[in-house]
Amino acid sequence: MVSLFRWCLGVAAVLLATASLPAEDGFVSLFDGESLKNWDGNPDFWRVEDGCITGQTTPENPTKGNTFIIYRGGEVGDFELTLDYKIIGGNSGIQYRSFEVPDQKWVIGGYQADFESGDTYSGINYGERFRGILANRGQKTVVKKGDDGKVKVDVVEQIGDTKEIQTHIKKEDWNTYRIIAKGYTFEHQINGVTTSICTDEHPDRRATGLLALQLHAGPPMKVQFKNIKLKNLGANTASTEKKHVLLLAGRRSHGFGAHDHTAGCGLLAKLLNESGLPITAEMHSLEKDGWPTSDKLAKADSIVIYADGGGGHPFNSHLDELQALFDKGVGVVCIHYGVETVTGPPGEAFLNWTGGYFEPNYSVNPHWTANYTSFPSHAITQGVEPFKINDEWYYHMRFRDGMAGVTPLLTDLPPLTTLVEVDAAGKPVMIEQDGKQTYKLSRPENAHNNNPFARKAVIEDKEPQHMAWATENPNGHRGFGCSGGHVHWNWGNDQFRKLFLNAIVWTAGLDVPSEGVPVGDVTVDDLLTNHDEEIPADFNKARIAAMLAEWNGK
Repeated sequence: MVSLFRWCLGVAAVLLATASLPAEDGFVSLFDGESLKNWDGNPDFWRVEDGCITGQTTPENPTKGNTFIIYRGGEVGDFELTLDYKIIGGNSGIQYRSFEVPDQKWVIGGYQADFESGDTYSGINYGERFRGILANRGQKTVVKKGDDGKVKVDVVEQIGDTKEIQTHIKKEDWNTYRIIAKGYTFEHQINGVTTSICTDEHPDRRATGLLALQLHAGPPMKVQFKNIKLKNLGANTASTEKKHVLLLAGRRSHGFGAHDHTAGCGLLAKLLNESGLPITAEMHSLEKDGWPTSDKLAKADSIVIYADGGGGHPFNSHLDELQALFDKGVGVVCIHYGVETVTGPPGEAFLNWTGGYFEPNYSVNPHWTANYTSFPSHAITQGVEPFKINDEWYYHMRFRDGMAGVTPLLTDLPPLTTLVEVDAAGKPVMIEQDGKQTYKLSRPENAHNNNPFARKAVIEDKEPQHMAWATENPNGHRGFGCSGGHVHWNWGNDQFRKLFLNAIVWTAGLDVPSEGVPVGDVTVDDLLTNHDEEIPADFNKARIAAMLAEWNGK
């Protein structure tokens, strides 16, 4: 089957405000007819030809799997989309409210308005990597979860005859596709004829997501698109409803300049409130005010936890309460020690919520300088430039099996010295212990410092490690985790700070601007605001100011 567009509702208003062509009757053009600006696809298959977005495979240049060109100008929820298409051979489609498949570039899953060169599938609703056919042509359906746990598609009305509908579709010529997504009902039309209507009542239904256009694997084909226009239908969009972020600041634990949870949360909240985006941020002190009330939690579109973790993680005693919120699509951000919990139900919950966590006796917590030279294409990395910074970068996280649904965002290979001593040539120093040759450890082996799993991964297998990651679950819930954040002054690094601001905005269901969330001009005084600890008499403010200036080129 075919996929096209991936859009998220919470950002539609921003998209409409920044689209390249003016609105007409509420519609905004998503394609300028000349370039692939805001479109992201494999250049081996996608180009602009004759004023059209054109995807093509040939016998000499096939695609191994379905590949997509993804709209990066924003995400959609409730909308009306119209476009003209022409297809010669093969199968294609328009993907909407969709998601990117982890570790597979230009691969999309979600709802799809299908079309083809044949006589059967044009106009159906197909769940690409997402539950299969949801409505055949001529059908009005309701999708539910059956008693057996499987997807159940009930045909509630026959709205047309599939063969008669086919007579209205032109072969190897231009046709007009119209998609209306309102709430969880999706209507497809081709050349003014309604081809299918689907209402999704399944628990895994999607409220928002990406737009994308598909080029199908298989025999050679060519598909073209033009006059791509979208109208925001206004429900749950940023223009009518602000998103609310609740930042939970943990107790004091490490002294001045480290784990400054209140100061860090206060700074992030301030910058979010000053960003100009449709978002309000509120800091809540767990030390002073305890666990937030259910009413306060219920207002949140994303919950940020910046607190000590492990066995005392604030989330551990509230798993069911949080799960109920996340089941409704509320996002979550875990910062530094906030990514660590214990195995068992808490660990399983974190795998579900963010895709990974620090697992004692498996993950490690050394201080080292990470150098992030490149980033994957993701909303959270938009506008983030390469940066190099020293922090307590935990690594060797416990992730979902096969990294299913997890997108790594910060990746580097830690130095061997985070685990073992090295010689002048940079090779591990070996010693004899109990009659065997073994590594001379630079840090003792315990629940956090060192373990054979991490040593094998870094020293022997040389596997780059992931220090920040994101996931998006089918119900719209988005999660982000990052092991950095021990050193308080690192919040003064524009790139470091932008990554977290982007992540918070994204998990709240909003569109991240193409250049990233505005990071402000943070000074040492800003970093000192809301400090729980008393500022030491020997604090060298000038040294921190010089460090910020060096980082940010100011």
